[in-house]
Amino acid sequence: MNPASAFALPTALAAKADPALVADDERHFAAIATTLEHAVADLTARLDAARLAPGRAGTAALERDQEIHRLSARLRTLRRFGLDLCLGRTVPDGGGEPVYVGRVGLTDRDGRRLLVDWRSPAAEPFFGATHARPMGVASRRRYRWADGRVADYWDEVFSADGLDLASHPALDDQSAFVASLAASRSDRMRDVLGTIQADQDAIIRESSRGTLVVDGGPGTGKTVVALHRTAYLLYADPRLGHRRGGVLVVGPHEPYLAYVADVLPSLGEEGVRTCTLRDLVPEGATAAAEPDLAVARLKGSRGMVDAIDRAVAFYERPPTQPCTVETPWADVELGPADWAEAFEAAEPGTPHNEAREQVWDALVEIVLDRLGGDEEVDAGVLRRALARDRDLAGAVNRAWPLLEATDLVGDLWTVPAYLRLCAPHLAPDDVARLQRADPAAWTVADLPLLDAARARLGDAEAARRDRRRRAAAAAERERRAEVAADLIAADDSDLLLMSMLRGSDLQDALVDDAAPDDRDALAGPFAHVVVDEAQELTDAEWAMVLRRCPSRSLTVVGDRAQARHGFAGTWQERLEGAGLTGVRTSTLTVNYRTPAEVMAEAEAVIRAVVPDANVPVSVRSTGVPVHHGHADERDELLAAWLAQHPEGVACVVGDASFEEHERVRSLPPELVKGLEFDLVVLVDPESFRAGADDVAGAVDRYVSMTRATQRLAVLSRPGARPHRPGSRPWRSGSTGSA
Repeated sequence: MNPASAFALPTALAAKADPALVADDERHFAAIATTLEHAVADLTARLDAARLAPGRAGTAALERDQEIHRLSARLRTLRRFGLDLCLGRTVPDGGGEPVYVGRVGLTDRDGRRLLVDWRSPAAEPFFGATHARPMGVASRRRYRWADGRVADYWDEVFSADGLDLASHPALDDQSAFVASLAASRSDRMRDVLGTIQADQDAIIRESSRGTLVVDGGPGTGKTVVALHRTAYLLYADPRLGHRRGGVLVVGPHEPYLAYVADVLPSLGEEGVRTCTLRDLVPEGATAAAEPDLAVARLKGSRGMVDAIDRAVAFYERPPTQPCTVETPWADVELGPADWAEAFEAAEPGTPHNEAREQVWDALVEIVLDRLGGDEEVDAGVLRRALARDRDLAGAVNRAWPLLEATDLVGDLWTVPAYLRLCAPHLAPDDVARLQRADPAAWTVADLPLLDAARARLGDAEAARRDRRRRAAAAAERERRAEVAADLIAADDSDLLLMSMLRGSDLQDALVDDAAPDDRDALAGPFAHVVVDEAQELTDAEWAMVLRRCPSRSLTVVGDRAQARHGFAGTWQERLEGAGLTGVRTSTLTVNYRTPAEVMAEAEAVIRAVVPDANVPVSVRSTGVPVHHGHADERDELLAAWLAQHPEGVACVVGDASFEEHERVRSLPPELVKGLEFDLVVLVDPESFRAGADDVAGAVDRYVSMTRATQRLAVLSRPGARPHRPGSRPWRSGSTGSA
């Protein structure tokens, strides 16, 4: 093996090392290596210069920080991958230079394009070419990298002139992909960019306009598509850049976020926010599951979200009795019409607590007008005088009080009359069902309503902070104007340079009155939102999402058959009913993850409760049947698997008594969605039920079974039937490899 070569092919693949096959690649990789060295040095110098630049304020400071972030991200990507930035190449039909496709674009100092970014139009044939639709490609080569060198490669031919050799040692249309499917898993999602399939790539490159539903059963690559689509849209759609709102990815649970954490950074996108629905609300960290399914359904309805608006409106009622206000100049009477006028001054859409300041400003103006526009009346003195008027402050507090979201929602669950007033659609039994002793005993079903309340109420201190900031900036301008006037008066130079200080642009530059950005990073707005496992969301939860996405540009990922509490109607009907627009659906039907042996049993489980389930077709078989046994086999079974497999991960699902350790996770069925494991050990799956909800139990079993990429063991508790007819017991010598 040549240590200077970019290829490190094992002895068994010696035929692939023929210079006639790899010499062109060797020269190209050498050029990439040289250019990478230059690029890293150049980026390092530019980054150092940006960090050493003089400090700035306002927009200039933001632009400097963004430039540092952009340079740092690019530098990390180049250092992380090296030569393995290259995914593969295509050769155009009819001749021409090969097109090498990379994770990022790369150009040498002479302007020669060494790598085209995988998201660019020039790279599309690399992913999208098929024998039925070659897209102008004669042949395609994919590389498998290990430790920065090519450990294997495969060629595919799409035309008679694609390759000159009749018996090409690397000619195999599916080896690259099948090899990736059989590889062992880890606790992080694998890098699959180089093996994205044509059906997946077509969805990745879809327009960002409206709502795109990526529908597909287990193992079809929905999450892969969603995350790569995120990176593609940030590259291809200028409306979605980080400076214009960026992208938010909402996942189903924390194990999912940890599993996919490396995917977007590996694609060069480090600014994408990821979260669960719990993370959108402070109370989400400690909220318990809603124990009553009927209560969860009531709270998840659109009607309860609308009730929040009525709950707030209850506290926005102008006084009906006159009020006398004392001022240093004269007493002023405010009647019901004056109060109504002040309340109408609140701008539509302004949150309740912030609109209160607008009401107060309107009252000051009304009093000022009543004083007859006396030139001696100072608006600032008047404002301070009114603020000290306890009767007026008390009237405003009663008519437009400052409210906390937790108090507002908590009152709904502890004051039946208030709930009936705010939610007249509820039946008396429903009102009673929603009541509880502790108003702050938050559940997951409460979170969307707390979020709606915070959005409707706003920050009670926001307007005051803004006013203090503007007042401080005005005082600073006044002070600097006085200093400038003194300097101009004392300037006796021939050019009178100090006169430049009269310019308003210069004076504005001397005072930074930009408001600090202290907003919640997950509050949005975002230009695009991705929601994975979206089949579970209620109307109230969709309202949480849409509140952060005014553009209504979304990627919705899910499977109707994996909805634990059922999914009536089509995706379009469901989403349009929740307020989404421009809904279109792309369906994936090929299962790349789950072996056919596992899928055959899983299909029977889901079709028993969802006859029209979109069950995908598995592309591979391991030849190893599902193992059925007793729960007391668990530890012996795991020990045998760990001994046989030095790599890979397993998961015990449904057995809280099992303590996870290295390479073996322990999770409840509701936390395995979106994950995958080489071995899944399913313990007592018949106990997977949400009360009397058979659909939820069947969905949990179906989801848990289809996490397996190699082997599945289903273990029953003692007393249950251990084996299904025709099944074979676990054989420790079976490897389960594809």
